[in-house]
Amino acid sequence: MVLAVEWREASGSIRLIDQTVLPDREEYLDITTVDALVDAIERLAVRGAPALGAVGGLGVVLAMLQGSREGWSAERLDTEIDRVRLARPTAVNLAWGVDQVRPAVTSGVAAVLDQARRLIEEDTAANRRLARLGADWILERTGKDVVRVVTHCNTGALATTAWGTAYGIVHELHDRGRLGLVYADETRPLLQGARLTSWELTQDGIDHVVEVDGAASSTILRGLVDVAIIGADRITANGDTANKVGSVALALACARAGIPFVVAAPSSTVDLATATGEEIVIEERSSDEVLTLAGRRVAPASARAFNPAFDVTPHDLISAIVTELGVVEPAKNPHPRLLAPIAG
Repeated sequence: MVLAVEWREASGSIRLIDQTVLPDREEYLDITTVDALVDAIERLAVRGAPALGAVGGLGVVLAMLQGSREGWSAERLDTEIDRVRLARPTAVNLAWGVDQVRPAVTSGVAAVLDQARRLIEEDTAANRRLARLGADWILERTGKDVVRVVTHCNTGALATTAWGTAYGIVHELHDRGRLGLVYADETRPLLQGARLTSWELTQDGIDHVVEVDGAASSTILRGLVDVAIIGADRITANGDTANKVGSVALALACARAGIPFVVAAPSSTVDLATATGEEIVIEERSSDEVLTLAGRRVAPASARAFNPAFDVTPHDLISAIVTELGVVEPAKNPHPRLLAPIAG
């Protein structure tokens, strides 16, 4: 199984698989500076909520090592750690990973690295547990012997420390012999579904098709799938979820079709300090991602772009939220603190 994030002891570096060049090439980045790490995060060489949590923890180690080499003051070190923490504002796991290890900074690099490694080990185990819980819930809820799935963006090993969240459920269903055809949304504008999810499905021998984002709602309404399974970059206390833009369209179609819409994420993605989705800051990315293709402009020179990276799905459209700590059903049980039982 591919590792999206790995600590390299000998070089004191973070090794990342460069997800911007998949599936054409499998290349790795060995990151030794905060500048390089922030750049990798911002341009999505590393992405996915759990993977960003691991990067947040290891990024503090990286900043400490660079600070030691370059003689940074304590104030400069704090500033550089904050740069890592804030590199992507919508994804709560990045800040969470930094915050989990930051108290150990005064104890030295080894203590922080131990904490970061613990986060990675716990995330891998959490992915396995939530995959089992999610598969159990879906099979019971649908009553199907074989389940056809639509998914959005990428939530597999490339987006986590291993195995996957929403993809982990798909993989679990496959291993049980209970998975039918998977519809993988291409996920415009950066094609994480076509490039990354399809690559992982191919590696794992899972039967699938890639569909354009605009086809997903019709796929659901035509009865071609039994469940939609997506990940999340932030889940608020009331169960609203932020995920890759286009997710809410699947939720609306599922509500119309009467099939389950499932969100799967580690408990670290649950942000009890944020009450509702209205409080989530939505990252807006470069116009070039929309107006150009392979370096060539495809829109008129005067055209402008609107490029939000995420959208928010209201809790009343969500059939189940699955973390490693359990499953809740927001549409059935709305409550301001709904997520507390399955939050980390």
